[in-house]
Amino acid sequence: MLRQYELVERVKEYDPDADEAMLNRAYVYTVQKHGTQKRASGDPYFSHPVEVAGLMTDLKLDQATVMTALLHDTVEDTLATIDDIEKNFGKDVARLVDGVTKLSKIEQMPENERAAENLRKFLLAMSEDIRVLLVKLGDRLHNMRTLHFIKKEEKRRRIARETLDIYAPLAERIGMYEYMREMQALAFRHLEPEAYETITGRLTQIRESDGGQVDAIALAIKQALAEAGLQVEVHGREKQPYSIWRKMAERHVSFDAITDIFAFRVLTDSVEDCYRAMGLLHTTWQFIPGRFKDYISTPKNNGYRSLHTSLIFDKSMRVEVQIRSHDMHRTNGFGLAAHWAYKQQDSHDGQVAWLRDLIEIVDASHDAEELLEHARMAIYQDRIFAFTPKGALFQLPKGATPVDFAFAVHTDLGAQTVGAKVNGRHMPLRTQLANGDVVEIIKGKDAEPQMSWLGFVVTGKARASIRRAVRLKERDEIEALGHKLFDDIADRVPAKIGKKAIRAAVKRLELEDEDDLYFAVGAAKIDDRDVMEALVPGCTAEIEGGDPDWIRRERAISIRGLTPGVGFRLATCCHPVPGDRIVGLRHPNKSVEVHAIDCLTLASGIDNDWLDLQWDKRSQGAVGRLKVTLYDRTGTLAEMAGIFAKNHVNVRSLKQTQLDHPFTSYEIELEVQDLAHLTRILSALRASDAVAQADRG
Repeated sequence: MLRQYELVERVKEYDPDADEAMLNRAYVYTVQKHGTQKRASGDPYFSHPVEVAGLMTDLKLDQATVMTALLHDTVEDTLATIDDIEKNFGKDVARLVDGVTKLSKIEQMPENERAAENLRKFLLAMSEDIRVLLVKLGDRLHNMRTLHFIKKEEKRRRIARETLDIYAPLAERIGMYEYMREMQALAFRHLEPEAYETITGRLTQIRESDGGQVDAIALAIKQALAEAGLQVEVHGREKQPYSIWRKMAERHVSFDAITDIFAFRVLTDSVEDCYRAMGLLHTTWQFIPGRFKDYISTPKNNGYRSLHTSLIFDKSMRVEVQIRSHDMHRTNGFGLAAHWAYKQQDSHDGQVAWLRDLIEIVDASHDAEELLEHARMAIYQDRIFAFTPKGALFQLPKGATPVDFAFAVHTDLGAQTVGAKVNGRHMPLRTQLANGDVVEIIKGKDAEPQMSWLGFVVTGKARASIRRAVRLKERDEIEALGHKLFDDIADRVPAKIGKKAIRAAVKRLELEDEDDLYFAVGAAKIDDRDVMEALVPGCTAEIEGGDPDWIRRERAISIRGLTPGVGFRLATCCHPVPGDRIVGLRHPNKSVEVHAIDCLTLASGIDNDWLDLQWDKRSQGAVGRLKVTLYDRTGTLAEMAGIFAKNHVNVRSLKQTQLDHPFTSYEIELEVQDLAHLTRILSALRASDAVAQADRG
């Protein structure tokens, strides 16, 4: 453990103007507050914040950050308060300590409601001051170094899983690769102990039997570059056990099939020397196509810059080579923390622009599950680079589509997307983008996000924005339906209902306003009787003794203006189409489910909260389901397909349900215009010699 004077000396080495008295006071304060508390290792508890402060000095962070590290557990684990911290150490340190204290609470089970709320606080605190994250990463790294002292295996695994899922990716996102790699290695050791021992054992065997091969390759690279006049440093290393294990899992291969176990790092004096070195290596040894990446001209989101290539050395061995300048190497190891030390706060905004997307996700997420899903998508990165037609560069996860790209450019552009051109060609919105694609988004004035987009977008920002837009539209449509239902309810009370009665009903039902009332009615949050009683108190007394005619009228409600999938859902049990006699089932907080009047689900009596519905006269388009039995002979399936083509119908799905010679049965879903269209198709099928039987399914 660092002694008091040693910690102060470390800070003074890179910050001669640091307030020595204030640092001493913070050290003494944490020792006094933690008192006799012990860690699982048996060490005094205050040794932990002191070691975290030491990690901050390794990063050459400012005095306030070092003091925050010293004090970060005092509010959580002692009687100290944020007010005490502010009184003794100032507002800046108090704010940082408060942010880290909130972050500490994420260490609950990440799947539950509390963890999601803590993650929300975590992201907000992080966005206000990135130093909060730097202290928390140091805190987590030191805890991982001492994790083996915790006796309960379940707790060790939980902490290791959190580290792998949240903290290591966050370290990567701000370019702190040294922290990321150590966290991954320590977490891997606790989560997969057998795999860890196996891989480290194999690496030890390779190391002992390679006869100095790594050093020989490093020397060969250095000599080849020196002969061309380039003075460089070359370091050889084995890949991390976790990196090897993940590659084995992703490729479904054994350890022996991983050929690029060794990686080499070439350090030059300038950017120009990086490209010269790359050209020399490519002309000296064969490089592997598709494995070259230029992160100097297009840095990663976290500021990482380097050239990556893979070479065939000595005709058989594949080796990975990273080429970078000394300045890049320093920044790549500690990322944003290195920028903080050398350039202070002004330089980090561009590198953590992704935090703004995270905050949008926080605002848009509806519940805990959504927040965790979207935040993890934003934290993890496996990136591609795509450009706007004007040359602006955007980094996206692999698998991203033009819709993801549009939302990355701006939320409003994403919402107005109707089409896209990729490299000048019109492409479907679900097209996966590749590195270097130029994407032009085509927008429509009245366009809006579609629920179907959730089936292919991959970024948290896009998913959160789409879900928010769909929820708002759903609320508007449920309100519209509720207004129609309310009019029907109002007609059943023995009085004429005006604005005064509606305002009084809203107050009695403890709702916010009239729109809230319509939404509650449409979403089945309140039943008809409660609404009637709120409108005219006492009017439902007669219901107890009977059900007079004015209690419920038979008046069909039009679903005109509502959007399938939002304001209502067509039931998949009976597949109603425009022209069918329909009724709706109301379920609390869900869209109305529309069934054909003869649907067996209705006959079961499972749900008696029915609505009498009618199609709009101009309603067109639905999915109809048929059950068709063909004679089992050559050409019958083709004849059925011909009937569909002549009737201009699109086959959504076709599934063989039974083969009973000489018959074959199919279940078919068709996109039809209305009942008349579906009836014509049925008539054509029944008239065909290829068809033994055809009915609606």
